[in-house]
Amino acid sequence: MADMERARQLRKAETWAEKLMWRWLRDRRFSRYKFRRQHPVGDYVLDFFCEEAELNIELDGGHHGFPDQQKHDAERENFLKSRGIKTVRFWNAELRRDAEAVRTSIFAELQKRAPKPLPEYTRPMSEKGKLE
Repeated sequence: MADMERARQLRKAETWAEKLMWRWLRDRRFSRYKFRRQHPVGDYVLDFFCEEAELNIELDGGHHGFPDQQKHDAERENFLKSRGIKTVRFWNAELRRDAEAVRTSIFAELQKRAPKPLPEYTRPMSEKGKLE
């Protein structure tokens, strides 16, 4: 089992990308979907998890490009898939370069996976205050 203390440590040492994503997702701000940050599942700690849609959002820094980390990520992905959890990954650089595309992607995945998809007008507002 993933250690709760490890999850707490990860929350305290969040990256700029995790801070931004959590600002979008916390307190049901993202189309009223509830997300948990650094949520333990089995031996793993998920970056952002929505139980309702069984969706895990992972933000990857440069170390995820190395073969050992890619192998670990693939094993983790298989474990989560066996539990019905889909993982969506975004590079930190992708978030910096095109945040609105990332938001649109997350909304689309939630709509596909949630038991009761939401109306289009519930799409979250962009940072600029307009619908994406």
